[in-house]
Amino acid sequence: MKALIQRVRRAKVSVENTTVCSIGPGLVLLLGFGREDDPELPASPHWKTFLNKIVNLRIFPDTKGFFNQSLLQAGGDILLVSQFTLYADCRRGRRPSFAEAGNPETARVLYNRFIADLKTMCPVVQTGIFGADMDVELCNWGPVTISLDSRELSPRAG
Repeated sequence: MKALIQRVRRAKVSVENTTVCSIGPGLVLLLGFGREDDPELPASPHWKTFLNKIVNLRIFPDTKGFFNQSLLQAGGDILLVSQFTLYADCRRGRRPSFAEAGNPETARVLYNRFIADLKTMCPVVQTGIFGADMDVELCNWGPVTISLDSRELSPRAG
C-alpha cells in the first residue's frame, strides 16, 4: 500500500462538475493498493502502523512555526482519494505500466476498510468516489508532500 500525503489549507473533489466532498486545513491522502495487498492486509501489523503514521506525522506547525504537531493535535481533516497510479512503473518506454497496481475488486474492499478504520482515529474524513474520474483541487500548505510505502515501514505502532 502506498500513500501520497499533502498538507493543505483546503481541498475538494468534484465529479462531473459537482463537488462531492471538501475539507479545510488538514491532509489530502492519495491512497493506492498493490498486487501484493490482499484482503488479509487489515489484520497485519503493517495496516495499523500505516494508519498511525499518517495521523501522527508531525507536519503541522506549533505556535513557533515548527513541525511539532500531528493532524490529530492540529485538529485537521482528511480528504482521502483512491489512486492506483501511485503504482505506475515508468522505467521503460513512455507509457507507464500499472502491472503492480492491485486489482480493482480487492482495492475497493481495502479502500473501504481503510476509510472505516481512519474514521475511528480522525473526526473528519471525507472521500472521493472509488474508480470515478475525479477533479481534485487543493491548496498545498508549505508545500508539504510526503510519500509512504507500507513495505518501507517497520510494523510497530506509530
